[in-house]
Amino acid sequence: MTTTTEDPSAALPAAVHPALASALAAQGYSQLTPVQMAMLEDGHSDADLLVSAQTGSGKTVAFGLAIAPTLLAGADRFGDPDRPLGLVIAPTRELAMQVQRELDWLYAVAGIRTATCVGGMDMRNERRALDRGAHLVVGTPGRLRDHITKGSLDLGSLRAVVLDEADEMLDLGFREDLEFILAAAPPQRRTLLFSATVPRGIAELAKTFQRDAVRVAASAPTEQHADIEYQLMLVRRDEREHAIINTLLDSDSGSALIFCHTREAVRHLTARLANRGFSVVALSGELAQSERSSALQAMRDGRAHVCVATDVAARGIDLPNLGLVIHADVPSNPETLLHRSGRTGRAGRKGVCVLIVPEHRRGAASRVLSLAKLSATIRPAPGIAEIEARYRRQILETALAAPPPDETEGSFVAELVERLTPEQIAVAFLRQQLASRPVPEDNLPIAISPATVTPRREKRVGEDFSRESAPTREPRGPDMVGGVWFTISLGRKQRADPKWLLPMICKAGGVTRRDVGSIRIDDIETRFEIAADKAEAYAEHLTRAGSLERGISIARAGEARKPAGRGPEKFKGKPILKGKRRAGPSDGSAWKPTGHGKPKGRSPKKSG
Repeated sequence: MTTTTEDPSAALPAAVHPALASALAAQGYSQLTPVQMAMLEDGHSDADLLVSAQTGSGKTVAFGLAIAPTLLAGADRFGDPDRPLGLVIAPTRELAMQVQRELDWLYAVAGIRTATCVGGMDMRNERRALDRGAHLVVGTPGRLRDHITKGSLDLGSLRAVVLDEADEMLDLGFREDLEFILAAAPPQRRTLLFSATVPRGIAELAKTFQRDAVRVAASAPTEQHADIEYQLMLVRRDEREHAIINTLLDSDSGSALIFCHTREAVRHLTARLANRGFSVVALSGELAQSERSSALQAMRDGRAHVCVATDVAARGIDLPNLGLVIHADVPSNPETLLHRSGRTGRAGRKGVCVLIVPEHRRGAASRVLSLAKLSATIRPAPGIAEIEARYRRQILETALAAPPPDETEGSFVAELVERLTPEQIAVAFLRQQLASRPVPEDNLPIAISPATVTPRREKRVGEDFSRESAPTREPRGPDMVGGVWFTISLGRKQRADPKWLLPMICKAGGVTRRDVGSIRIDDIETRFEIAADKAEAYAEHLTRAGSLERGISIARAGEARKPAGRGPEKFKGKPILKGKRRAGPSDGSAWKPTGHGKPKGRSPKKSG
């Protein structure tokens, strides 16, 4: 009898390059995701592509498949590397390094040699890797620009450029770097833009640097991720951390990712969880690259089970067995919500996404869910009784699953049974088990009738996602989350800085720092948010004489500004500062007022 061995790669579409098909089969791929299938359609193999796809949909493999015919040019394997044939640009170090790992195994059979150029790593080592030769380079915009400027990266033979998470790169202020890199590449190359959304900035970039780009939408924008269950957990405003602790204790997930708006919040929550006995690590922009890599490795090898992170720091990371994402702060726009939540429910695995929502923020959370076209179940935080019942079940299951004693244990087990009663043994076991588990927190109950937040059918307008943690819709839009937006006639050209803008804004309208939300500095003006219940009084206060310095004007966003005060419209005040302007926090969050009116964070490093 003859046996036939079936080739596992035969189940994949014929359009997949044979070298890549065998690599996919070895990784257990029996079918491709929608975005990966879209890359193989007729007419896409040589075209520039503008692709929008759901987070966690397999984008890295997708663009690996898309550029394979271009890079290999009909060959089965790559030849000796000289100048790079392909370039992938990513917004963060972690995402760039993850992309390299994915492409390494995908192109392993084809004999690819890759190199990374990312901020925070030794540039000399990167230069040596480029000198040895690489078929494909993966990097962050600032570091890639550095290498091109210094002559260590030659793009003269480039056949394909991929911009991964292009919308995020624009949000982080990398547009100038991207334009520099694309201008240095040969005009005949293919350009592929992958983006979760296609706002105006992405459309303009595509129009400038792509040729007759084919628009690819891998999934309908109204389709909710089937593998993610969304929960809106209502809590009292002073019990948010209690709810986070109890949610972790009530979860079956092997690991969890918690998102906070600011680095300070990450530090505080990490310390709180560590004190409660959780194996927890932190990811934020203030950490060195070695610390961030160590934290991710601890999550991957199981030494840590909880990661607390800011949005930018966790951008693009893929953690194994991540079944739970917790939003410790309500996401301020739908894209942030979707990007955060997309860390779970990947590769066919189920995941749970929990929004911890103080009662007074329920409306804002519901609006963000609705704008993201997501449905969420409203529920209270798990209580002590629920978690203790869960502990009892787990302890009983542990005891029932224990195998019989082996030869080395038998004599001591007999001694225990002889000297102790069953009750004493059971009590000792119970206490040992409970001591190894964190004690749940006591949350005051909130009366919640079973309900679901369902998405509204409406058009989103005027979106602007330039900072991850700021309310990001333009003030003229109808869906603004947060307070009322005003503008002041000072911007980057006047070296506007939140540490002196904030006192000026408060004094002009007779409000305190706690009434001011996000501060967004543009070239010639600054937008800032005033709490909704203070907005009318603020506008009224602005009409009083002497509320502002000469030549400075404030108005509601969208209204014409008139200078308050006396004299010609000329700014002569102190705020024109000498020295370098501070650009914003390095983790990508918007400026927020603090108790001392000082901005938080350091200037962002454009090298990723």
